[in-house]
Formats: sequence, structure tokens, C-alpha cells
Amino acid sequence: MPAPLAVFGINNSTLDTVVKLLVLFVVLIWLALVYYTWADARRRISDPILIGTATLAALVLPFAGTIIYMVVRPPEYLDDVRERELEMQAAEARLLQSGVLLCPHCEYQVQKDFLRCPSCLKKLRDQCTGCARPLDPEWRICPFCETEIPGRTPRRRRARAAGPGGPGEDEPQAEPDPREGRRGEPRARR
Repeated sequence: MPAPLAVFGINNSTLDTVVKLLVLFVVLIWLALVYYTWADARRRISDPILIGTATLAALVLPFAGTIIYMVVRPPEYLDDVRERELEMQAAEARLLQSGVLLCPHCEYQVQKDFLRCPSCLKKLRDQCTGCARPLDPEWRICPFCETEIPGRTPRRRRARAAGPGGPGEDEPQAEPDPREGRRGEPRARR
């Protein structure tokens, strides 16, 4: 009876079977590492091309591909990153609701009436020329003393004249008389 084909030239059937089982075990470990690399990359990487590259490296370079992937893989799972971002957004929302303001430049805690940040000295708000209170950057007029903020207050348009020959909407407006007050009434003489 002819002897079956021996692996690595081993003629002993028991030793040949042990070697074949060992090779099978090593191949199974290699394929398990390829699967591990693919599954772990899907949990850590959002780009499908990088997931495929990591899996291919584990498949082409047995054992070494998985080791290389474990060295260069991102340290966090995507779910952990998303959870941390949601927690940060929730914390920022709680800070806004509690009235705590942060400097947009250095994130130092400031109060709403600060003109400058005490930490980084960046300008936070302008000061009203009429009442010296801090102005919000989006305001076009001081809500405390009704002083118009230069450069932010649009020129008012006069109401359209009822009769023919009155000034139209497209015509330029006349400059206000400096002798008049804020609302158009003459100033009192002293």
C-alpha cells in the first residue's frame, strides 16, 4: 500500500497528523486575526477605504498586518467619540442656561457686563457713548439710553408723502438738522 503524501517530508503518520493540525491551527488563528482586524476597524474608523486597507493588510501579511493595525489604529471607538461630543454639547447647553459665559478667545469665565476678558485682554463688548454701559455686538442701538451706535444703525427712511410731487422712496433723504433733538423736535435753548 502506498504511503499518503507527507507534509514537510515526514513519513511518520502520527507526527505528520500533528504537523497538519498545527498548520491548520495557525491558519485558523490567522483568519481569526483578519476577522478581528475587520471588526475592530469598523468600530474605530469611519472611512470604509481605511477599514478595507487594514483588513487587506491583515490578510496579505499574516500576523504582521494585525500587529501593524494595532499600532496605528485610533485609540477610541467611534461610539465613545460620539458620546463624548454629546456630553460636551450637553455641558455647554447647561452652561448657557445657567448664565455662565465664556470668553470666545480663551474660554475663561466672564460676566455679561465685562468689556474685556480679564485673562486674555481681548475686547468682548463696546461701551455705549451715552450711558457707558456694555453693548452687545449685535445691537444697533443702546437699549438703556437710546443712543444710536455709529456704523451699525441704518439710516431711517422718511414716510412716503401722500400727495404727488412728494419725495419718493428712491430719492435720497435730507440730513437731519443739527439744531433738532433726537426725535426731530427743536432743542431747548439755554
